[in-house]
Amino acid sequence: MKRMYITGPMTHLAMLFSICLFSISVASGAEPDSMRQWQLAKAESGTGYTTVLKTVPVPAPAVNEVLVRMRAVSLNRKDIYAQDRSMETGQATPGLSISDGAGDVIAIGANVTRFKVGDRVVGAFDSVWIDGASTGYRSRQGLLSEYVVMTEDTVLPIPAYLNYEEAATLPCAAVTAWNTLFKAAKLQKDEYVLLQGTGGVSIFGLQLAAAAGARPIITSSSDAKLEQAMALGAFGTVNYRTYPDWDINVRKLTNDVGVMHVLEVGGQDTFPKAVASLAKGGHIGSIGGLGEGGFVREAPEDLLKPYNATWSYIYVGSRTDFENLNAFMTEHQIHPVIDRVFPYAETPAAYDYMKSGSFFGKIVIAIDK
Repeated sequence: MKRMYITGPMTHLAMLFSICLFSISVASGAEPDSMRQWQLAKAESGTGYTTVLKTVPVPAPAVNEVLVRMRAVSLNRKDIYAQDRSMETGQATPGLSISDGAGDVIAIGANVTRFKVGDRVVGAFDSVWIDGASTGYRSRQGLLSEYVVMTEDTVLPIPAYLNYEEAATLPCAAVTAWNTLFKAAKLQKDEYVLLQGTGGVSIFGLQLAAAAGARPIITSSSDAKLEQAMALGAFGTVNYRTYPDWDINVRKLTNDVGVMHVLEVGGQDTFPKAVASLAKGGHIGSIGGLGEGGFVREAPEDLLKPYNATWSYIYVGSRTDFENLNAFMTEHQIHPVIDRVFPYAETPAAYDYMKSGSFFGKIVIAIDK
């Protein structure tokens, strides 16, 4: 490494600035000046916003930051909500809301100690939360870019057995499922678990519960998807379109014992039936409003009391929670279920596919070299 010599008078601030620049340049080598990035732009119709691919400057890592060459990102339902709100109100959400992605560290800022150039990494969902209790909702934004800067404290190594596409599915859906079953509740072997639908959170919940020796029961309106779920380790399945009172069928599968855990993704539409599926002392983790009824943020005591049940609203998780998830997945060699991988140029098609609801597991966008 070439030594840096400082001669003549220099203020403390100038020295610090020079050292930071030096640290970055040594680590990074030559990166391009510009990159492609998906953004929201005013629709030609004048109503709402649409996704466009733009060329913007490559960001530089500051102190305690790493520059990541993104290789893959995954979609979550919140990304559809954000885009739809922009379409409806004509007011853009802060860039594209993509929060889940994985890639390679290609440059480091000053004082970075946890990573080096060349490390494969995945960003945690929350841009600040490292450990302990949540202090707010600060999801990462704008990962649908060729290059992204992240603070080193909210970045994790990719488990060695996973590829970039698989790692990109973990930050939101997998961590949420993990926290619902193993942190907010204490999942035990042979306990019944209810999972609603076959989206990312529910399929991760199915895989995690099966690996832990529990008995996952999953619902869907598609018999073909339920067959896929059985192949992943489901104990039982219920088609909620064939059986609108699906809670009755869930209880039959448990010999009327009921389920100890529910990953509740339907909101107000499905909450009452989720409660009716519970065993005494069971737990419901509400993880979003994917149904028409919207979010449930306050537990209805009149429904829960007869079951002596508890309820939690799950906010994804911290970096530490993500690390615990990765350790469990590595122990059991769990591979995320990816329905389709779209090329970077076909990002709008990936959004449309998620809106269709026909997917099973996760949708990924590969960011080509």
